[in-house]
Amino acid sequence: MGNRQQEIGRWGENLAADFLEKRRYSILERNYRTLAGEIDLVALQDLGKEMVLVFVEVKTRTSGRFGYPEQAITRKKLDHLLRAINDFQDNHPQYEYGWRIDVIAVQQLSVNQSPNILHFESVIFSNDPEY
Repeated sequence: MGNRQQEIGRWGENLAADFLEKRRYSILERNYRTLAGEIDLVALQDLGKEMVLVFVEVKTRTSGRFGYPEQAITRKKLDHLLRAINDFQDNHPQYEYGWRIDVIAVQQLSVNQSPNILHFESVIFSNDPEY
């Protein structure tokens, strides 16, 4: 990945982390790396009666050339993410909570406009029978 794409990715991840923190999520990890891949953000959400681990995939676009950011989430990407989640859970037994995968799509098509941030919750969650 080129430097410009990395900068855009970091920018999007920072916006996503700020977005979540404003909604009372606690960011536990950023760019958690495993052999299976990377988890952009690991957050903890307090739902009152329970805590939930939220593994967040952030996709950022600055043009419409490749479609909407969320369209970049492929089955292959989800499979890598699930393996990375297993690694995280193996290495962090203190977080014995249910979990889910969220996607945050960040798009800014012009420098004159504010970025658009969409939060897709529960793309996959821990009691999903398919996983």
